[in-house]
Amino acid sequence: MKKNTPYIPPLRFHWLTRYYDRIVAITTREKFFKSLIVKKIAQTKGNELLDVGCGTGTLTKTIAENFPHFKVTGLDADQTALDILRKKLSEKELNISLIQGFGQEMPFGENSYDIAVSSLFFHHLTRLDKIATLKEIRRTLKPSGALYIADWGKPTSILQRALFLIVQCLDGFKTTKDNVDGYLPSLIVEAGFVNVYEQDAIPTVLGTVRLIKAC
Repeated sequence: MKKNTPYIPPLRFHWLTRYYDRIVAITTREKFFKSLIVKKIAQTKGNELLDVGCGTGTLTKTIAENFPHFKVTGLDADQTALDILRKKLSEKELNISLIQGFGQEMPFGENSYDIAVSSLFFHHLTRLDKIATLKEIRRTLKPSGALYIADWGKPTSILQRALFLIVQCLDGFKTTKDNVDGYLPSLIVEAGFVNVYEQDAIPTVLGTVRLIKAC
């Protein structure tokens, strides 16, 4: 599979993946911003949902629990993260399918999903890979489909910008630059989405998480 950059696991190093859930929960106000995504999904038509870069699946699992009639698919390239998610689901009867693969070349047909979500994923990608993944999401979404992204964005203050340097040191300055500069909405438009809205800005101890809707 041709990609513009090598795959980088959550928190950069494979040995840190096992601690990912704890670190994200403490540093990103994860429960709050993912609850916002769930509320927005409840207002969106359709029940076929794709979680792009689902990782260890906190959002994937939450969505399936809140919408048991949904058919949920989680896509991620990291086998270790998917194994953690499978362990979480081992005692649950949830309608979730997990696929290992890259966002730049999704193994799904056109117009397959009503809703796509992505949480703290796009800041791991270069600009070219961001656009390629967004184009793939647009391709796999139905014409009336909606995309919800929660990821690092333009800081709400100088302090938030300074705090985000911690994330950049860990995840890389090249991949995070478009996020912190506030360019992600423009890249979403470039990928073919017509209506793009920044709906929420959530300050955290590591920077500002922004919630974006695109359709």
